[in-house]
Amino acid sequence: MSAATRRTSRGARSRRAPDRLCAEAVELARSAAEEEAAPGTVGAWIEAVADADRVVTHFFEAREPGYRGWRWAVTVARASRAKNVTVDESVLLPGPDALLAPEWVPWSERLRPGDLGPGDLLPTDADDLRLEPGFSGEDEPLPTSPAAERAPDEPVPTRAAIGATAEELGMGRPRVLSRFGMRAAADRWEESHGAKTPMAQAAPASCVSCGFLVPLTGSLRQAFGVCANEYSPADGHVVSLAFGCGGHSEAAVMPRTPQPPPPVIDETVADPFGLTEDAAGAEGTEGVADAAGAGHPEKPESPGSPENAEKS
Repeated sequence: MSAATRRTSRGARSRRAPDRLCAEAVELARSAAEEEAAPGTVGAWIEAVADADRVVTHFFEAREPGYRGWRWAVTVARASRAKNVTVDESVLLPGPDALLAPEWVPWSERLRPGDLGPGDLLPTDADDLRLEPGFSGEDEPLPTSPAAERAPDEPVPTRAAIGATAEELGMGRPRVLSRFGMRAAADRWEESHGAKTPMAQAAPASCVSCGFLVPLTGSLRQAFGVCANEYSPADGHVVSLAFGCGGHSEAAVMPRTPQPPPPVIDETVADPFGLTEDAAGAEGTEGVADAAGAGHPEKPESPGSPENAEKS
């Protein structure tokens, strides 16, 4: 340890000079530390600090695995006008550069959105600022009690009827969302799916005119709704009316696939074809005709045919 660190450590406890006899009891303090520590884990002596009159704490280097920068602190003392020094206590303490665990935070403050899993139970404080007392009918006085004042001709209501009416009106809950809880929820929804998000900045239109928006009920209806577009990144999430994405129902209408026209067949007009015959083609044709005539001689006319009758 440096001289500056040693002076700082002394000044944090006391600036008085340590008692001479207590300061010289280094081996006594080491023996007490070795009794508490594992064998071979008490290191070199660091310093002696006066805590009070005839009370001195000796610090030794700790070599415990995982306790980097920690020190063994052994406090010794002696009675007034006595020369016998005794051990007061031995404890392992962190030094100025010790490796310490982070400060403990209650589970209610460590909990983050998404940490709640299947089967987990999240209790709610009785004085949670996000909730306020509602009306469930359980705290309603009995119809026969003096607190329930009625007109002479008024029928006596039953507790079951009061609870049924409260449930029908949406008031059958012991606690409801407070104004603070409503504003906190609105701030979260606006931050995740609001007008300032990159998706909304690049959207062609806002959710207020989208056909996939399912409005909420109550006062939150004026600013939020639920997205019901399965292709939107906000599907199933509460979105601000100023939010938007590329899946807006009216942003772009998909054009119909162009269909080719049916084929046109004109059967009333003859199509001219240019035929050209060369000499070789003509000669070949005549030869074929001669061959056909030679192979099939004309049949002689019979005497009784109509043609012969006309000639005669």
